[in-house]
This record gives sequence, C-alpha cells and structure tokens, in this order.
Amino acid sequence: MTNAATVAGLGRRKTMPRGSLTPDQVRRVLAEAAAHDPAAGLALRLAAVTGARRGELAALRWDDVTGDHITIDSNMAIIRHGTKVDRQTPTLRDDPTKTANRRTVTLDAGTVAAIKDLRAERSPYGPWMLAVGDRPVNPERITSWWRLAANRAGLETRWRLHDLRHWSATLAIGSGHDLRTVANRLGHANPAMTLRVYAHALDIADQAVAETLGAALDEGGG
Repeated sequence: MTNAATVAGLGRRKTMPRGSLTPDQVRRVLAEAAAHDPAAGLALRLAAVTGARRGELAALRWDDVTGDHITIDSNMAIIRHGTKVDRQTPTLRDDPTKTANRRTVTLDAGTVAAIKDLRAERSPYGPWMLAVGDRPVNPERITSWWRLAANRAGLETRWRLHDLRHWSATLAIGSGHDLRTVANRLGHANPAMTLRVYAHALDIADQAVAETLGAALDEGGG
C-alpha cells in the first residue's frame, strides 16, 4: 500500500504581505527630504506618485515632462569595474527600463509645481532633473536621500526606498482604481504581474466593496 504522505506535495508557504507605509509617514519623509535638498524631496515625491524605481528616477531629464505628464523610458544602471578604486567611482549607463517599455504617467498639481520650482532654479546647469551638471545622479544617492529622510522622520529601519513604490500601488488599488491603470503607472508588462505582487491590496478594495453593498442593503433598516 502506498503511503499518501510520501507522495503528497508539500504545500507552498504563504508569504505574508510586507505591509505599507501610512500617508502620514510618507508625508513626513518627503518633508524631511525637501528640507535637506529640494532635489531629494522631488525624487522621493516622484517615487511615491509614479511608483518609479530609483534607476528610473535617476534617468529623468527636464524634457521628459510635458504639462502634467512625465515619460519614463530609461533606467540609470550602475556599472562597477574591476579594481577597488574603480568600483568606488562606477560608470552610469542609461539603459532601457526593467521591462523595456515606455510609459507616460499623469502627475498631480503638487508634483508639477515641485518640478517647475526646481526646474527654474537648476535646469540652466544641466539636462538631468535630479542632478546639477552633465553627469546624472547616482541611483545610490537617491537611496541615501531616502535613508537620511526616513531616519529624520522617525521611521523604522525596515522601511526601504522601494516601499514608496509599494505604497503608491497599494493605496491606488486599495482605493479602487483600475488595475490596468495602476499596472501602467508601475511599468508592469501586464496587470497579471501587478495582481501577483499586490494581491493584498485587492483585499482592501474588496472589503470596501463589501461595506458599500452592505450599507446599501441595510439603509433604512432597524
């Protein structure tokens, strides 16, 4: 007789969602970043609003913005060389985005104003949105901006720069926005990828639906 236990597949351990920053935490971080450097404040705000990755943020140029739209179509890659000295001054290479696609994202009025203010001050000194001069900002510097601002805002060290992207998607989906639109803003190849990564956010939206339907049924009851 075959022992069923010996042939049964092991169940896949369910990964618990990491959780998300609160809007208040994000606002505090952005305020601390802007107080340190307006470029840092803009970088983190763009990460929260567009869901852009740090390499995509580093690759942004002034001419990527038209009105209230920003085009994200490249990623600043860090190329490290062989020697220890060379690794300390890596080459930055403007590569395609992670999914090799081009996306145009609508910006809110506050972000448009922040871009306009920084552009008036710094665009004469170079083409890069987050850097002064001919050389783009190193993506690792954007991470450093995050760490400094997060520390000053009193956030736990477990939170990462990438959590701004996570917050953007979680809040958008949880607020009931269309999954395909959110996927486009994140640069996902298709909504199925967004669904896999942010399934927990759909639970939030589903709870809101349940409450809306229940309230309609119970209205006037008692």
